[in-house]
Amino acid sequence: MSTELPKAYNPKETEDKIYKFWTDSGFFTPENLPGKRKEKFVTCIAPPNITGELHMGHALELTLQDIIVRTKRMQGYKTLWLPGTDHAGIAAQNAVENNWPKRGWTGTNSAKKNFLKECGSGKSNTGARF
Repeated sequence: MSTELPKAYNPKETEDKIYKFWTDSGFFTPENLPGKRKEKFVTCIAPPNITGELHMGHALELTLQDIIVRTKRMQGYKTLWLPGTDHAGIAAQNAVENNWPKRGWTGTNSAKKNFLKECGSGKSNTGARF
């Protein structure tokens, strides 16, 4: 007997059941679970940066963090998965400075004003896609 898999994933078929299980189980409120669970677990989500598009490395990192946070929550920890800020400053600087020759800029004639303008432009251009 074989069962054909659907051609596309339909989250409504699965996610609502999983979320209901989580809310009914008390995993979102570990302080209400039996036993004393006062330990906390906190991790930070690194935000997208202006160095380029999201890639499989980002997907892997967030998947692993999601697994760890859910596991800790199920173990009774009070969990916080906190979005972070100020990510990849050196990588962003490198990406911006690598584009300077295309604009005829050099490190000496492109002071802080142009650097900040370019970083802001990069953020505007890539930030909306995340």
